[in-house]
Amino acid sequence: MKIAITGKGGVGKTTFAATLARLYAEEGRTVLAADVDPDANLGLALGFPEEILDSIVPISKMRKLIEERTGAGADNVMYTLNPKVDDIPDTYSKTYNGVKLLTLGTVETGGGGCVCPEHVMLKRILSYLSLRSQDVVIMDMEAGLEHLGRGTCQGMEQFVVVIEPGARSVQTYKNVKRLAQDLGIRQVRVVANKVRGPEDEEFIRSRIPEEDLLGFIHYNPEVIDADRQGRSPYDVSHTATDEIRRIKELLDKPDTP
Repeated sequence: MKIAITGKGGVGKTTFAATLARLYAEEGRTVLAADVDPDANLGLALGFPEEILDSIVPISKMRKLIEERTGAGADNVMYTLNPKVDDIPDTYSKTYNGVKLLTLGTVETGGGGCVCPEHVMLKRILSYLSLRSQDVVIMDMEAGLEHLGRGTCQGMEQFVVVIEPGARSVQTYKNVKRLAQDLGIRQVRVVANKVRGPEDEEFIRSRIPEEDLLGFIHYNPEVIDADRQGRSPYDVSHTATDEIRRIKELLDKPDTP
């Protein structure tokens, strides 16, 4: 299972990604959670202790490693587009609660078509992750659509767009679906978060095709409390975890439209 999770900033995609990862780990699966967000906080949502998180340097910031693998450097503008990356997930990930966390970071660039050593490195790692056939790979993508323009998640099996009950979130879903289809990604589905009640549910159902809607995560103060405490929602809110568990059951069904 290879899932990329995306959406507007602040919609709760990291909460969803982390809880989903913990649920797969609960089953004894090998789970690799990749944080591809410049505001990297997937580790906190997974429940990692601060002493582990403080030791993590995103791959995109490891200049020496990038130079070694790509051949790029101050005196060399030529570099390989096919660097060795197969050892990176196991070497540079941190494991806690049964989940391997690989913090990739992102490429800070004003253009969506950046072809620089950092971008080449990240794209190769993400492509390699999609080939780890025995692993569950969950990518917490950066907010917005730039990662789709760069094609960094082309090998993922599914996209899950986390939205709120609002027109802007719905528009983000439509844009993600259009761009993902251009990359050949067959399944783009939706999880509606922060849903307050039947009126919000009806709003979502009226705008998202039934076959694309995985389910609802209702507004839950326990999730906010978990964030304040620096704990994983999985460890704090049984209600939210059970809602995501039901969503996971749909994700696991083969050949779901």
